[in-house]
Amino acid sequence: MRNDEAIGETVGCFRHEALGVVFQVRKQRLSVLLWRRAESPFDGTWALPGGLLEAGERLGASASRHLAAKVDIPQIAHLEQLETRSDPVRVPGERMLATAYLALVTPDARPSLPADTAWHPVDALPSTAFDHGSIIGSARNRLRAKLSYTNIGFALAPEAFTISQLRDTYAAALGHPVSATNLQRILTRRGVIEPTTDVSRPTSTGGRPATLYRFAARELVVTNPFAAFRPRRTALRPMMTDSARRQGTERHTMTDSARQPRPSPTRASV
Repeated sequence: MRNDEAIGETVGCFRHEALGVVFQVRKQRLSVLLWRRAESPFDGTWALPGGLLEAGERLGASASRHLAAKVDIPQIAHLEQLETRSDPVRVPGERMLATAYLALVTPDARPSLPADTAWHPVDALPSTAFDHGSIIGSARNRLRAKLSYTNIGFALAPEAFTISQLRDTYAAALGHPVSATNLQRILTRRGVIEPTTDVSRPTSTGGRPATLYRFAARELVVTNPFAAFRPRRTALRPMMTDSARRQGTERHTMTDSARQPRPSPTRASV
């Protein structure tokens, strides 16, 4: 009997795999780590790194083990369980459960990748195997949601950054343009980021060096459980009075529950 068959019997006649959805902002685009399958089924398509859960092994430990075996990532800034897929036909010819983990790495991490592994922009994925494209979509939605009500941006940003750099990071992850001014105001008010005593290096274009900021905590903290970021509205309806226009503008600027403490979702435009 093969070892993987024995593992399948221990979990009830079907196997269980752990998958890693590894995100990194690269060239101002949210990217995911994928490897190209060389065997059937779905040979030639791209898949998430992962592998089988061993008997007596925890899911988180399994995901970390497979990521370490596949790529040399110096440090994962954040790892959390995403979801479990149990569709009986998700893998052709056998029953296989899959538990996916969301893993975030900072831009300074440059893992050594084997020849069959590469980063791909999440908004331009190649053909993917099994249900991995859908899992990547779930991971992107989880990240976007947590950017609204936690400090999870620390896991995508460098140790120190300018506000414009942080804006680019949030824009890449959220999938829409972000106002640097609104972002700075909201994250500072919530205590998510704080200024350092350092400034950025001078550039060839001149101008004043920008203040460098950092995240107040580099571990996950819920900062506003009722907040939700959304894109700014670029224009209001025509034929509005000046008073109505001012009220509409105020209504669609970035707000959070610190200003309106109600137990309902608060949408913040960035």
